Amino acid sequence: MSTPVEHESKRQRTWIYVTAIVILAGLALWALLAFNTARNNQQADAKAERFIALVEASGLTAPDKDQVARVLGEDGGAACANPNAALSRATLNSMLANGATGPGARPIISESRAVKGQLLIIEVYCPEHLDDFKASMEELNTENTGG
Repeated sequence: MSTPVEHESKRQRTWIYVTAIVILAGLALWALLAFNTARNNQQADAKAERFIALVEASGLTAPDKDQVARVLGEDGGAACANPNAALSRATLNSMLANGATGPGARPIISESRAVKGQLLIIEVYCPEHLDDFKASMEELNTENTGG
């Protein structure tokens, strides 16, 4: 096996490296600007304020506005991707269990406030799914323990 002979001069290789670095730096700058622009979206801030107002009005502890705007954005993120799909409901139902894993996992009668946050997210960010989601949540056994 032999090593191939280089046909490009050192100057030609340098231009390739410089061009690649400039392109990568430009892409990194563009990505940084796009990230900051998406994070500071006014519509996301307005929906976050509305969501926080509803959370506080229902007696729950409200998270920080910037945190809500980053997580839920302007479209509700994963919470509104398809809240009535089988996998989404199964994920929510698995969080309303006794906390055990494997064969010890059992459904429980959950606190009614446990699903209130999800209902508020859907109400603000994707109200078109609200009626179907409420109907599926009525099947759950919840209890208001007042805690």
